[in-house]
Amino acid sequence: MTKPAPSHPWLAAYGQDIAPELPPSPYANLAALVEDACARHARRKAFTCVVPNGMNGSHSFAQVGALSDQFAGFLRHECGLARGARVAVQLPNGLAYPVAAFGAFKAGCVLVNTNPLYTPSEMIHQFNDAGVEVLVISDLFADKLARVIPQTGIRHVVLAGVPEFFPRIPETIVRGVQKIWTRSLPPVPKLDVPVLRIREALRRGRKHPKVTDWDQLKPDDLALLQYTGGTTGVAKGAMLSHANILANLEQVRAMGSHHMTGQDCVLTALPVYHIFAFTANLMTFFAIGARNILVPSPRPVQNIQRALENYPVTWVTGVNTLFNGLMNEEWFAAFPPKTLKAAIAGGTALHGAVAERWEKITGTRLAEGYGLTESSPLVTFNPLEQPMRAGSIGVPVPGTEIALVDDNADPVEDGQPGELLVKGPQVMLGYWNRRDETEKTIQNGWLFTGDVATMDPDGYLRIVDRKKDMVLVSGFNVYPNEVEDCLAKLETVLEAAVVGTPDAKTGEAVRAYVVQNPDQSDELTREAVVAHCRAHLAPYKVPKSVIIREELPKSPIGKILRKDLKAEVRAEFEGKA
Repeated sequence: MTKPAPSHPWLAAYGQDIAPELPPSPYANLAALVEDACARHARRKAFTCVVPNGMNGSHSFAQVGALSDQFAGFLRHECGLARGARVAVQLPNGLAYPVAAFGAFKAGCVLVNTNPLYTPSEMIHQFNDAGVEVLVISDLFADKLARVIPQTGIRHVVLAGVPEFFPRIPETIVRGVQKIWTRSLPPVPKLDVPVLRIREALRRGRKHPKVTDWDQLKPDDLALLQYTGGTTGVAKGAMLSHANILANLEQVRAMGSHHMTGQDCVLTALPVYHIFAFTANLMTFFAIGARNILVPSPRPVQNIQRALENYPVTWVTGVNTLFNGLMNEEWFAAFPPKTLKAAIAGGTALHGAVAERWEKITGTRLAEGYGLTESSPLVTFNPLEQPMRAGSIGVPVPGTEIALVDDNADPVEDGQPGELLVKGPQVMLGYWNRRDETEKTIQNGWLFTGDVATMDPDGYLRIVDRKKDMVLVSGFNVYPNEVEDCLAKLETVLEAAVVGTPDAKTGEAVRAYVVQNPDQSDELTREAVVAHCRAHLAPYKVPKSVIIREELPKSPIGKILRKDLKAEVRAEFEGKA
């Protein structure tokens, strides 16, 4: 089995501001972190939820503390949950999410983050796999409950709305629009289990003494079941302990603590049920006493406008498509936020053209990091003090070892691509009830990421592509990220995705799916795409086929889903076999 590199060339990039050793967390568990933050920053605004029309509601740290205490009381005393019981939270960004999530931690329960857009069959699989007993779900999706609840072991359902905890008049207006104008609020079906609004659950929780035995939770106890793998197969629950999350919070802060303060204001457009926003936005900024501006739905991108115009946003996190979309909005390009310090990209590859344009428009850095659900998620990040390194995911965060290996798990030669392996305190305990998958993914403490990377002599890493997405053309490796980055430089292209197709002569061929940039008067043509690629890529990397689409399939965080396009290709060519 591979061993870590004898030297750590990336340490030079830390400079004077980043300590090479990871400091221990001052907390034994996440409930202790929440309790401390609420006490230290009681009067400050912790969360503000902003809907597209500009109406909003806010919670102070003190309110978050009191309400999460009440929800913990509800779970423990009204629902009868024991420590370690699983609580699913299926909510978009809003004021109800931290109340439910933090309340689950204080009750000693395990949080099961669930995508609100899941179909009933996906919900049934996840809830049964995790053994969920209590479900907190958005009332926008209450119509799914009749199919889901009878096929699971869920014993209690709690409903929460997008305008939950808004002042009375804005809440009434938003609910009225949802109910009458958009007709997006379905009736709640009759079920054989109790169904309560979250305010009623909190009222019941207030009747009981405050739950205080969360101090018995140990660092290695399970905190979060974060489901992953849905883009490649049946979703698996990554078991993240309190120690995993707490270590990653220290790693995030180590890379930017001298920039982050309690006065900061972070735009949270990515859904907090996703591990990127959960750790980077929800937990990190809450821990330091900063303010989260929650956007329930960032699509269309105009939904973010009021949040950026009305609040002194200092940080933005997002994926490549979000940053690209913002810069194509006239209101953003003409008046970028003056208070912005920096932006953080993750979740999917950041195109060099997007990063360069962002810096020109905003005058601030767009720093790329890398992580995955199984590592809580942060693994590498670009230090903000160092010059921009185009195409790099940065250097390993403190306390993290990395290795690049070949198919035999042997170290590759310097400068050569290899599968990225990670070892550190942020690496998950394993997959829930999937010992075989765990043993394939974690070996001798090393997490096999499935991502192919290279390392520069000074320790900066570059992701070449997903191992499984690589296209093999006549024996040559073609990495879709490289082709997509080339396509992003074509002005008539708004978005692009690259996959492989079967080919009788070359084994596989490159196919590009592209979307017309609406800001360009020139028409996007297949011929222009191929000509552009021929000018910048080796012949075997040039797309053999180009498909022009009005839009590309995306995940809830805006990540382009190659797996959906690959499924189309399979269906297309199976019919030709």
